[in-house]
Amino acid sequence: MDFGLSEEQRLLEETTRSWLASRMPIEEVRARRAADRPNDREFWRAFAELGAAGILIPEDRGGSGLTLLDAALVSQCLGHAVAPSPFLSSSVLAAVALGSLVPPQSTPAQAWLSDIATGDLVFGVGFTELFSVREEAGVDVEAGRLVGKAMMTLDAWEADRLLVALDSETLAVLPRAARGVETTRLRTTDATRCTAEIVFDGAEPEWVFTGVGPAIERALTAGRIALAADTLGACEAMIEQAVRYAGQRRQFDRLIGSFQAVKHMCAEMVADLEPARSLLWYAAHAFDALPEEAPLMACHVLAHVSEIGREIASVSTQVHGGVGWTDEQNLHFWFKRISVARHLLGGPEALRARAASLQSFDVAS
Repeated sequence: MDFGLSEEQRLLEETTRSWLASRMPIEEVRARRAADRPNDREFWRAFAELGAAGILIPEDRGGSGLTLLDAALVSQCLGHAVAPSPFLSSSVLAAVALGSLVPPQSTPAQAWLSDIATGDLVFGVGFTELFSVREEAGVDVEAGRLVGKAMMTLDAWEADRLLVALDSETLAVLPRAARGVETTRLRTTDATRCTAEIVFDGAEPEWVFTGVGPAIERALTAGRIALAADTLGACEAMIEQAVRYAGQRRQFDRLIGSFQAVKHMCAEMVADLEPARSLLWYAAHAFDALPEEAPLMACHVLAHVSEIGREIASVSTQVHGGVGWTDEQNLHFWFKRISVARHLLGGPEALRARAASLQSFDVAS
């Protein structure tokens, strides 16, 4: 069986990568890193015009109606360009969660999906407490109002609306600027992501969706696959830069790329990454074709890519020598992107424990 990308998918990847290279070069990323909101709305609306923001939204709601494999290719391109955007939160997590609701709960989500597709609506997504609780975080409903704290909420800083998981079966939606909502930007080492801490003090939600465990699980599955694709794209960029540098830098009157040790470092990075690509494609394919396998594959692919991503980030920087650790080199943007992505939707240990649980293995033994 020849399993690979279709001609349309290859064209999607090439077009997206070319567009990002022209609209979001590394010089632009560098210029935005100190901005209060690196997720520029003008850029996001232009990206939406390509059909990327609504890639997982049905055509009758203004989206492209494509598959998760297509979305993973777009995410991979964003990681390769280390581009700041709310793609993971709005176009994947929120779009899949809201699109997976069934009537009558799906009715209010239809307009939101249309606005996501046009780039006019950005969702901040708070799912962290489903798999990692820190500082006693968590959000509850008391007398119909939200109280508590959501940590590491993705792209919530200056988002339009918030989508928050109260537990594994309940979702709440409300405006980010609603009364009783306090948003604090969390500045991680990765300046290309807008994570935030949200404190709810009696905030009134627009909607609370109960009994929506399957929608939450499906959204997390899609998000983990898309995040793995983003990391894979970042790894590709770091390998490309390491190989290019090895072909230019001279030492002892020789290109360092001619040294056997450097050759092995570059070759081993490629050998580590390529099997991950196949795993990613299969996980994304399973999301639409084999949904019963998708949660397990999502855990495996994100855990695996997170592990090899850390190694590739380190080795590619080592190929550059001391200059690789400097700010002027730009390499650190991808290094930090990979490092922070490792924890956004569950670290490798948590993902492997989840995978064991899905297979009914006793992780304690």
